[in-house]
Amino acid sequence: MGASHRIFVVDDDDGIRQLIAEYLTKHGFIVETSKDGESFLQLFQSKHQEDTRHALVVLDIMMPGIDGFEVCRALRTFSKVPVIMLTAVSDEMDRIIGLEIGADDYLAKPFNPRELLARIKAIFRRSEPANEARQSIRFCWFHGLCLDTTARALSNADGDSLPLSGADYNLLMLFINNAGRVLSREYIAGETRKRSSDPLDRFIDVHISRLRQCLGDDAKSPEIIKTVRGAGYLMATDVQFTHHAVQPVLI
Repeated sequence: MGASHRIFVVDDDDGIRQLIAEYLTKHGFIVETSKDGESFLQLFQSKHQEDTRHALVVLDIMMPGIDGFEVCRALRTFSKVPVIMLTAVSDEMDRIIGLEIGADDYLAKPFNPRELLARIKAIFRRSEPANEARQSIRFCWFHGLCLDTTARALSNADGDSLPLSGADYNLLMLFINNAGRVLSREYIAGETRKRSSDPLDRFIDVHISRLRQCLGDDAKSPEIIKTVRGAGYLMATDVQFTHHAVQPVLI
């Protein structure tokens, strides 16, 4: 992990922007900065696809002009690049809104640059193929949906594309690889965020809710991701794997 990975830092605070840029550059990342949302969106859209293939955005919420929420919403209309949002230390609602609109993680200010670096590395590790065996199976079929693990794209039975952020993809793959098994909130937090889940932290619940939305799974009576009271969550549908984009016939 290094020079091929590009970090976009978006923050109107010159000191914080410079601190993050210097720290991440020292650790081998290509860093580009913007002081507001408008200039960042222009910068990001001007980049060649190859320059954003292994990229991540560190995005402050409170900025002049369009705030971080609006930037994230706009970004999600054309890119699945991972986003870490910087929030006020005590504002849980900011974190929840950020997750609901497609952010992958959040970090409360003030923060230690080492923790930001750890979060970035964890997201990049989760985003990259784990091993050759996983790469050999491209398509996952479940409940009338198809997940293309190469394109990281989800589609329905009609072939229509369904929105899926990078964080949603990682969570979905966790359930697919553990279909039929109850996963505790602590296990999900450890696998997707590489740290334990605080009992008061609603991150996992919000993320599950968002994934259900992506899958078209009724929150009141889910058929794909079920809640197991007092235990966690369960992918309750069969999953089939193929090397080709043709749905297997159930016998």
